[in-house]
Amino acid sequence: MFGGFSFVLLFVVFVIVISSVRIVKEYDRGVVFRLGRVMGAKGPGLILLWPVIDKMTKISLRVVTLDVPPQDVITRDNVTIKISAVIYFKVIDPVKSVVQVNNYMYAIEQLAQTTLRSICGQAELDKLLSEREKINAELQDILDTHTDTWGVKVTLVEMKQIDLPQDMQRAMARQAEAERDRRAKVINAEGEYQAAEKLKQAAQIISEYPQALQLRYLQTLNEMSSKNNATTILPIPIDLFRGGGLDSIKKV
Repeated sequence: MFGGFSFVLLFVVFVIVISSVRIVKEYDRGVVFRLGRVMGAKGPGLILLWPVIDKMTKISLRVVTLDVPPQDVITRDNVTIKISAVIYFKVIDPVKSVVQVNNYMYAIEQLAQTTLRSICGQAELDKLLSEREKINAELQDILDTHTDTWGVKVTLVEMKQIDLPQDMQRAMARQAEAERDRRAKVINAEGEYQAAEKLKQAAQIISEYPQALQLRYLQTLNEMSSKNNATTILPIPIDLFRGGGLDSIKKV
């Protein structure tokens, strides 16, 4: 009878020991509470807990990716858009993440949504499209400041997509097309101006050196003869078109 009692006692002790053993992985920490009082974060490895009086909550230290669903935002210039974002964060203080906030995942999600609407609503549409890195940094700074008391570090915030209304997309397309047309006209005008400047310089050189016009005339004849072999060209001296050449012909 005594042997049976010992066996039962040993079995109870074995069950208690087994139920007291906890294994915490390398990327987890166990926040231990003893009679409701926090005893700190334990792990990784093997942890022994007192039965009944000890309770443990596991917290992951890995980086968590949180998708922020599209939020309806009215920008500063009264344009209604939808903005979605993604947040990367991790727990750096397991005790705070359990003691200071009820559910830090849900709290960060709600804080991210309200912060996204608030910050993007203070900016104009052009700023949201052209200065996304600056706005991302501002969102990260605000979220990291608020989550510091929860033992959470926000490492990165990125706006994923900005959905514009159809009429706004068409207006921006027309604006981009008009901008391209303006640039084309400006480039064409600059080309005409540069060509006129070069012609002006050429005219000044020819006026100072009349022989240059004769060389240009011969070069033109050479080009015409090389391209049109069936054309007969009768070169006429340029002097005949001058006042002196015509007077000599009249005298003859």
